[in-house]
Amino acid sequence: MIVRINLIQWTLVVLPFLAVAQPKQFVTSARSGDSVRQSRTVITPTETVTPSTEISSSSDTDATHISVNTLPLFGERPKTAAQIGEEIHFLNDCDRNFASRSEASDFFANRGWDYVANGQLDTAAYRFNLSWLLNDRNADAYWGLGVVCYQKNQLPDAIRMLKRGLAVADSNVVLMTDLATVEIKHYQDKANAEALTDAEKHLQRAIGISPANATSHQKLSVVYYLRADYAKAWDYLHQAHHLDLSSLDLGYVNELLAKQPDPKGIFK
Repeated sequence: MIVRINLIQWTLVVLPFLAVAQPKQFVTSARSGDSVRQSRTVITPTETVTPSTEISSSSDTDATHISVNTLPLFGERPKTAAQIGEEIHFLNDCDRNFASRSEASDFFANRGWDYVANGQLDTAAYRFNLSWLLNDRNADAYWGLGVVCYQKNQLPDAIRMLKRGLAVADSNVVLMTDLATVEIKHYQDKANAEALTDAEKHLQRAIGISPANATSHQKLSVVYYLRADYAKAWDYLHQAHHLDLSSLDLGYVNELLAKQPDPKGIFK
């Protein structure tokens, strides 16, 4: 099984000074051993199965001249006859080069994560779109598109894609926590109370599935910090500290200390 560890470094991306300090990092995703990664080792296929001409022609762009290939799920718009023809050609190529479309989907998702790690977001988006085209039940395709949208600061699209992924992999704690983190950021940017409520719901569920997940506890602490419920914020931070000291973000701890002293006196 392919295991990706620390593909994208963890950051809280919740409080403004942290967002400024680490603008290009995404959220939780160590993505190690998660329930999505059930793919088999791929035996040296190459991207020669990628169509030599893109699935949507270069002239098929939106009003801002962005290729539909880089839009989540190809922009979710009606396809032209030329696009349908390219898709058929691409799928036939994959059928010849992979044991199954599911395996091909995993291959293109993996390439997408590689491009994310290299900061090539448009290329990553195209690979995740191809992964989705091959298997619309591959949570990694939605997850990857969510990461790309997040890094482009397209938070509503990021949330929408991550929710689509969670609908496929509804017990994936890491994905759940990533979604909550983006919702927290959306609340910060737009004062969207519904986003913060959803974040709390997803984090509570993540903790219910994996009680020893320190990251989920710390992010839930942030939810209560943003609601000015500092007693609960400290409670969840202490739980995170108990579970994994190394997971704590000391910048956030200082922010919480500025609002209320640690009732247990652990942090000063």
